[in-house]
Amino acid sequence: MSNSRRNFLKRASLAGAAVMAAPGIATASVKGNDYLPDDGVGKTFLFQGDSITDGGRSFDKDWNHVYGQGYAYLITARINFDYPGRDYLFFNRGISGNTVNDLAARWQKDTLDIKPDVLSILIGINDVHHVIMQGDKATAYDFGTAYDRLLTQTKAALPNVKLILLEPFILPLGMVSKNPELWASEVQKRQVIVKALASKFNAIFVPLQDVFNKALQKAKAEHWIWDGVHPMPAGHELIAREWMRAVKKLY
Repeated sequence: MSNSRRNFLKRASLAGAAVMAAPGIATASVKGNDYLPDDGVGKTFLFQGDSITDGGRSFDKDWNHVYGQGYAYLITARINFDYPGRDYLFFNRGISGNTVNDLAARWQKDTLDIKPDVLSILIGINDVHHVIMQGDKATAYDFGTAYDRLLTQTKAALPNVKLILLEPFILPLGMVSKNPELWASEVQKRQVIVKALASKFNAIFVPLQDVFNKALQKAKAEHWIWDGVHPMPAGHELIAREWMRAVKKLY
């Protein structure tokens, strides 16, 4: 065994011992830090969106993969760990490639029929992709109209649902880097719309573009997003943390 390998194992053992010696460390996030008050009523959380939400999820009952491997999985894991005694259900219904119109086509089955108490939506980047990369003539106004219609339908069917709207985002990598000004212009139009819809429907707005921009002070863009659109693991963790901040505001 090399000295470097031996030193690594020694450090790992010491770190493990320190964790074992700290009483209550595994449940520290639960005690005195409740961000979801216990009203004795079960809650259903639903994540909706495109590939960023999909996260490579399975479409069956395989519990190893049913939540995908992105921010929705990270959030589900964290809340289930912090509140093991609560009657909480989590659903991921993100589908890769979806636009806001694709959401509309499956909204009854994949959203309204699930009857979520908390509905989280991240959509918009494929709407931009279709315009820039495929010549789609849909405008930002069309996007806003379709999104507004979805939320109106949702509030009519589920008047007590709590809405969380996530801001679409990009970084100048991959296909985005080939025409960053156009991408930024189209994405920004939809960012403004999502924020306005959050205000209109009394939803929590989760700003993500600014936090990704600020993350560039810590590491290069490739650390957070690999192709300009899809997050790396650190990027998904960034989204999850911002989402958790939103939930604390929500409750």
